[in-house]
Amino acid sequence: MLELNSDLPPMAAPPLLPRQQLRYARILDEAAGFARKGLESITLSEVAAKADVPLGTLYRYFPSATHLMLALYRKQLGELQVGSWPGKGNIRVHALVGVTMEIFHMRVMQPAVEQCLSRTSYQKDRDTTDLLREIDAIAEQAVTVASGDFAKSRILLLTITGLVQAVRCRRLSLFEAEEDLKRACSLLAATRSLQAVV
Repeated sequence: MLELNSDLPPMAAPPLLPRQQLRYARILDEAAGFARKGLESITLSEVAAKADVPLGTLYRYFPSATHLMLALYRKQLGELQVGSWPGKGNIRVHALVGVTMEIFHMRVMQPAVEQCLSRTSYQKDRDTTDLLREIDAIAEQAVTVASGDFAKSRILLLTITGLVQAVRCRRLSLFEAEEDLKRACSLLAATRSLQAVV
């Protein structure tokens, strides 16, 4: 399990002033490039230098690489625009495949984020716990809107987690995992039409 230094100050809330928001956004934009590395290889001083912000500013918002990677993933999940996706029949299936595939690819392509999600659990560290809960809620909301069903969204999110691990362990190729995810979406979408018939 990933241990966080309890001596670190708590994470500051995202900024409200425009100048500070630009710095915050630059930090997260640069962090996306670092997310392709493993978590252990991320150095906050490098991220601060690339983002052209003082190291103290970065530490105020993100006291650890774990906080930074989870905040990045939260931001990316929040950018999923699914409000207009739900529809009926094939449109709903395509929307569901689109949302789940986006989440799957974000996790596969960002090993540092995936390591944070798989190693970190709800801990005494309130910042990390709050971030994880927010990430779970955003992901569930995105998939629930696309699927129209909370239970199906939970099943699909667990499927994504399993497929990401299978790709990382090389039990499945990326293509095989994508096909399995598409099948899962189709099967879950079909259960709604079967229930309507019964």
